[in-house]
Amino acid sequence: MKVVHTAAHLLHDPQVEYESSIAQTPFEHIGRAEAIRATLQADPRFVVQQPTQWGTAPIAAVHNPGLIRFLAEGWDLYTAEHPDVREVVPDVFALPGLRSKMSVGREPTAIGGRVGYWCYETTTPLTQTTYTAALGAVDTALTATSLVLNGERSAYGLCRPPGHHATTDLYGGYCFFNNAAIAAHHVATTTGTKVTVLDVDYHHGNGTQQIFYDRDDVQYVSLHGDPARAYPYSVGFADETGSGRGLGYNHNFPLPVRADDDLWIATLEAACERIAAFGPSMLIVSLGLDTYITDPICDLAVTTDGMRRSGDVVRQLGLPTVVVQEGGYDVGALGANVQAWLVGLGA
Repeated sequence: MKVVHTAAHLLHDPQVEYESSIAQTPFEHIGRAEAIRATLQADPRFVVQQPTQWGTAPIAAVHNPGLIRFLAEGWDLYTAEHPDVREVVPDVFALPGLRSKMSVGREPTAIGGRVGYWCYETTTPLTQTTYTAALGAVDTALTATSLVLNGERSAYGLCRPPGHHATTDLYGGYCFFNNAAIAAHHVATTTGTKVTVLDVDYHHGNGTQQIFYDRDDVQYVSLHGDPARAYPYSVGFADETGSGRGLGYNHNFPLPVRADDDLWIATLEAACERIAAFGPSMLIVSLGLDTYITDPICDLAVTTDGMRRSGDVVRQLGLPTVVVQEGGYDVGALGANVQAWLVGLGA
């Protein structure tokens, strides 16, 4: 199997995130992708290659151009006023309630206000070279997608930063641009065919759901921890089924605490039945390994063998498949878990 990877991810290297009201070392760090790369490079079933550059046009087809502009210039503008910071996080968020009964808000002029206009939470710091790393992640996803469009049965994009929490207008959840959504939109619009995004990260891909919620050409199917207890808390419930033309094409499968391999696989098989009924030309998998039994920010109980079985269930769909990396934070097990999932897929 071909693996797309770029060292550009090393340029996103925050040292602090704010979670649960605590400043802490980030769970999402450069060691994650490096662990995966090292494991796959040591396995002759995988061939690692560099991505090609795609520019910002595919990103602008999915994301607000204002978001792209902010991520490109935000660091320089912020540090011009605050030269001693290493990471930029919001001080204030542009929530709708601030302008209740008033006109729709506009992007603030002050850089301190702009951060909270485009970012929705505090665990996703912007650093000096984050924008370049985020572009590299998009290039990785699109290059893997191009490989499959050109005849590969499957390909893996080792994307970092991850992407599935980024909405049309907002970044957050460790995600800046929605790599899987950009790839899915590219396939749907250039081939005129239907595409499914299957999200198996522990945390619901609220961004991917939002981007495709009213579309009938891209189906979104997600297995994840129940948002009644799990991030992002307000999105990802089973009754969210799409709107307008997209009604019936959004499928959420929230899971209980300590869901094990058998429950996970049974749920994945049910999800794959929805995918088969939709009849897509291609499958894009948002691969999160944070469902793992010892992941530090997960409460499920999927094992490495469960990862292999998951890949095998997806393989049985018989679809050309692009896999893009999302979460997974037990770094010691991460490489082996990715390897197992991809071997199950048929690497």
